[in-house]
Amino acid sequence: MIGIISDTHENEAAMKKAAEIFLEKNVDFVVHCGDIISPPVLENFKVLKMKLVFGNNDGERNGLIKKCEEFGFGEIRDELEFRHKGKKFYVYHGTSANKLDAAIKSNKYDYVLTGHTHLKRDEKIGKTRVINPGALFMAFPYTIALLDVSKDKLEFVDIKRR
Repeated sequence: MIGIISDTHENEAAMKKAAEIFLEKNVDFVVHCGDIISPPVLENFKVLKMKLVFGNNDGERNGLIKKCEEFGFGEIRDELEFRHKGKKFYVYHGTSANKLDAAIKSNKYDYVLTGHTHLKRDEKIGKTRVINPGALFMAFPYTIALLDVSKDKLEFVDIKRR
């Protein structure tokens, strides 16, 4: 199972709840689709395995790079491609709608994970499933997502009701 989160915008209380849920669900790793904001808040996720991309509000890029290295999260960048359980993933915050649409329509990916809009999204376009987990900032309710790749099953989790 993969945890998916985006647009946390330094909401530490919600980030802590999200981390608890990811640990409780025993996710393989968590993908953060951008807009973390500042390096210190990554402390909330140091107990998790993470893959991260930058969002348009991530101004402290060098600090985020250093924290990701410190916590063993790997390289943080603008876009990320990876394979998991035989499926190909593309992760991009979604700042450029044209860039996001091009990736979706390329038909190269099984899953495109994105954020930016603060709106939940689960849509199949061609062979590609597009997922936006929602946000932990300026959204109601605050949501994260859990993806069981083996079953192609997605669950949105409202973290306020936990």
